[in-house]
Amino acid sequence: MFRLIQQALARLAYRIAHRLRLSYWRLRKPTVHGCSVIARNRAGELLLVRPSYGGSQWQFPGGGMGKGEDPLDAARREFAEETGLALHAAHALEPQRRDLHGATNVVHVVLGEAEGEPQSNGGEIVEAGWFGRAALPDDRKASVGDCIRTARI
Repeated sequence: MFRLIQQALARLAYRIAHRLRLSYWRLRKPTVHGCSVIARNRAGELLLVRPSYGGSQWQFPGGGMGKGEDPLDAARREFAEETGLALHAAHALEPQRRDLHGATNVVHVVLGEAEGEPQSNGGEIVEAGWFGRAALPDDRKASVGDCIRTARI
């Protein structure tokens, strides 16, 4: 019971923080850097996560980068935080520039390999799973297709 309360409070905190961040971006219009991780397993499936905030659509794992943080380091960190898995044979692809609620988002796309069953933490990430290319969920962010095209997979 206590764990369910913790997860509910964590989800609420993420939603509030997300709304505050969006307000700041609309007002200040900064350039932010983040990473998006395309991880494949031996079967060729892609790993997607569904966050507890921001519309809850399926997307690739990833997140913000610290100032001066290497994109591969950020990708490995975010991937482990969101899935509980290790990212192997990672390499960076061409960064993408996207509008993100008034901010310019420079997304460092990283392609890598992983194995195992992802474990969502119940706070930031509600669900995580492997999907074949022909079986990607319909309720996914448009950025999933953008990243797939960038990776040419």
